[in-house]
Amino acid sequence: MTAGQPADPDPRRRIPRTDAVLADPRIAATLARLDRRTVLDAVRHAQEQARAGEIAPGQVVDTALATLPQRASSLTPVLNATGIVVHTNLGRAPLAPTARQALQDAAGTVDIELDLATGERGPRAAGLREALHRAVPTAEDTLAVNNGAAALVLATTALAAGREVVVSRGQMVEIGDGFRLPDLIASTGARLREVGTTNRTHLADYADAVGPDTGCILAVHPSNFRVDGFTRTVSTTELATLGVPVVHDIGSGLLAPDPALPDEPDAATALAAGAHLVTASGDKLLGGPQAGLVLGRADLVHRLRRHPLARALRIDKLTAAALEATLRSPSTPVSDALHATAAELEPRTRRLARELGLEVTPIEGRVGGGGAPGVPLPGWALVLPPDAVSRLRRPPAGTAVVLARIEGGRGLVDLRCIAPADEPALADAVRVALGATPAPAGPATPAPIPPDGSEPTP
Repeated sequence: MTAGQPADPDPRRRIPRTDAVLADPRIAATLARLDRRTVLDAVRHAQEQARAGEIAPGQVVDTALATLPQRASSLTPVLNATGIVVHTNLGRAPLAPTARQALQDAAGTVDIELDLATGERGPRAAGLREALHRAVPTAEDTLAVNNGAAALVLATTALAAGREVVVSRGQMVEIGDGFRLPDLIASTGARLREVGTTNRTHLADYADAVGPDTGCILAVHPSNFRVDGFTRTVSTTELATLGVPVVHDIGSGLLAPDPALPDEPDAATALAAGAHLVTASGDKLLGGPQAGLVLGRADLVHRLRRHPLARALRIDKLTAAALEATLRSPSTPVSDALHATAAELEPRTRRLARELGLEVTPIEGRVGGGGAPGVPLPGWALVLPPDAVSRLRRPPAGTAVVLARIEGGRGLVDLRCIAPADEPALADAVRVALGATPAPAGPATPAPIPPDGSEPTP
């Protein structure tokens, strides 16, 4: 504007052009992680706001940046301070560092179905089959599909479509989100043959039901509830004497006995007891990605592998890589959290409490994910005002998102599932939730999902 000229009465002329906004270094940085259409839409919307007088022309870049997602995925990282180890609403098992690295490596081009020695097609995910066999040597063969329910569906479809599946009435469970075993079996084209009663089933009940039309006997671990008192169940060893395949769905994915969970069935023990096939989840006590496992007799696993449904249920290269790495990993976050004792957790909790000026209290965590429902996990927690718990879930940008719990009118932050490396981020998040200023440095982590954790799913 030349001296003596009147000021431009229309501030809209100062709204930056689209190409100028896209050239801003901060906007240009977002184009490296978000698609151009998403960024353009945000820029144009901010320009429209400026034209409408809702923001000043100089605020276009900041407004566009504020509306753009901070990550390419809408899923937000969360620090799990609930004390529930396998939290259904938080994606169940957090992966081990080795599994995370395997995911990153497999995201490129890998030899998922290629024999590099010959240059010809090879068996799919051969390394995973080897790792599963090493973990459960009593399994003659193994197969991985995309979740635990898929493993059960594939087994009953391949063995009993158009025939009968014999199951105890006391094992007619409802799993997560309202899915029920009878409906699952019916979807396979098999007919369900219930035997026994809710609390007592005998070997004779099974023997009376087994006949030429029996495809298999299904034994289901009722992982998300317990029945005590006047009860009777039939062992896998007894069922194996009836001359038909026995499929044992152990649910949780425990591959070998764990003294910390004495009543939780495991694959090795089930197979040694006579089960012909064992089905399980990979993302619960195994501590891996979402997957379904089938382990057992070679001829039966081969039937499942060659069934047309197996193609629809197979895992991709990312799951195969993460599952194999989990099986080869020295430990997993799930295992570490399950075996953390109150004596180990107390000094960590008290040190953080002193730093934040808070009280501590003894509490009990839970396994979660439908595993070991009656097993308490003694530990310690920081005590917060209840309203701070909701602020932990919705912190300002740059602060870790934390999911804690409210019990007895108190907010409780349990360190059982918090890695020591994440404690500085947790401390900063608690400070912010309490209205204090966060510490100067410290790593940051991001955001939540509703606190359920009690919804068990095999």
